[in-house]
Amino acid sequence: MALIDFILHIDDHLVTIVNQFGPWSYLVMFLIIFIETGLVIFPFLPGDSLVFAASALAANPRYGLNPWLVFLVFVAAAILGDSINYEIGNRVTHAGEKYAWFNKLINKDNRLAAEKFFERHGPITIVIGRFIPFIRTFVPFISGGSKMHYGKFITYNILGGFLWVSLFCLVGHFFGNLPVVRDHFSLIVIGIILVSVVPIMIVWLKKKIALKKEFH
Repeated sequence: MALIDFILHIDDHLVTIVNQFGPWSYLVMFLIIFIETGLVIFPFLPGDSLVFAASALAANPRYGLNPWLVFLVFVAAAILGDSINYEIGNRVTHAGEKYAWFNKLINKDNRLAAEKFFERHGPITIVIGRFIPFIRTFVPFISGGSKMHYGKFITYNILGGFLWVSLFCLVGHFFGNLPVVRDHFSLIVIGIILVSVVPIMIVWLKKKIALKKEFH
């Protein structure tokens, strides 16, 4: 419940973080995005909503956040997080029983959805997946497990991280402080989440339809 409250009211919680930690707030925001993208067992941490909310706060001078520094912090966290996730996937997938305990911690349905998405779209999934919660966390892990060449991976990683952060930073900066957005921030966050998970639902429905056809 605490996590759900944090995500739905992330604007209020960010204000508290900024007031309590001051300049260290950048590190807190970096760590949240880094963990969400870098550790495959934490796909439920806020991503899109955090970038959006932080950019909205940075656009308001009274909070003392530098918009450009917020942008750079998120880009760095997104790229480094995916790089770490790639390395984890590379080691865990090909280590046999050594990391069997780690694989048990991973949500199998989310992993399967990401694998299907990856099979269908190829390396560009690294870019597309940035904009889809859960898929975003599993794609670099699967990339490492599939032995994708790191040079190719890092190219798509940098492009995807830059585009993802740019989009939500721009939207948050220019629209996050509109009265209608501030007054209905929780609904905006829910809307972002719902729109983002549509591709996952499509993959899930196609899987169900395919299974029904097999049994008929």
